[in-house]
Amino acid sequence: MLDSIFRGVFETGLTAVIAPSTFLLCIGVSLLLGLQLCAMTMWRAKSSGSFAATLALLPAVVCVVIMMVNGNVGAGVAVAGAFSLVRFRSAPGSAREIGAIFIAMGAGLITGMGYLAYGALFSLIMGGATMLYTALHLGEGSRDKTLHITIPEDLDYTGVFDPILKEYTTGYTLKQVKTTNMGSLFKLTYDLRLRDSSEEKAFIDQLRRRNGNLEISISYQETAAAGL
Repeated sequence: MLDSIFRGVFETGLTAVIAPSTFLLCIGVSLLLGLQLCAMTMWRAKSSGSFAATLALLPAVVCVVIMMVNGNVGAGVAVAGAFSLVRFRSAPGSAREIGAIFIAMGAGLITGMGYLAYGALFSLIMGGATMLYTALHLGEGSRDKTLHITIPEDLDYTGVFDPILKEYTTGYTLKQVKTTNMGSLFKLTYDLRLRDSSEEKAFIDQLRRRNGNLEISISYQETAAAGL
């Protein structure tokens, strides 16, 4: 009786029937793996609560989709298209968040195929790698920076900062010049690579002497380019 309730109305003799116990087992394992990946990904990282909940639930969602597709290539293509629509209709996240989503989807795909042990092993390996790279501060010591300098409108910016930039950087490029504050100020944007990250304050102090102590900001280039 129970098996007949969960039998699909479009089932034929050519399609495999998933038992309710198997369905619940795969869903339960996927939820546990989602919690594990969420905890390991959020370790020493700042993310929103909605992202954490999504990451914890995503393996179970993908698992169900893969089980329901059940070898149907056409349905698999339709599901892939649906996922791409959701991606492009949502706000872009950071590269780290998108990578975590792909890992969660991979875990859900493995469990949906029925390989529960492989799904657990995959989650442990990828979660452990994420924690290791976070602990090593991979990429956080990059000397590639984006520099914003505000100058008064009567200051000719052509070459005025070149001696300082040549002293403290190994290379620089003026990427943008725009007016601000009703045209009374200019804002220059440079992409550059510092010779020594420990000299960043001295570098900014030298720039302040040239721009009349107006606003200066410097940041990692990835803050503007990491979103995928």
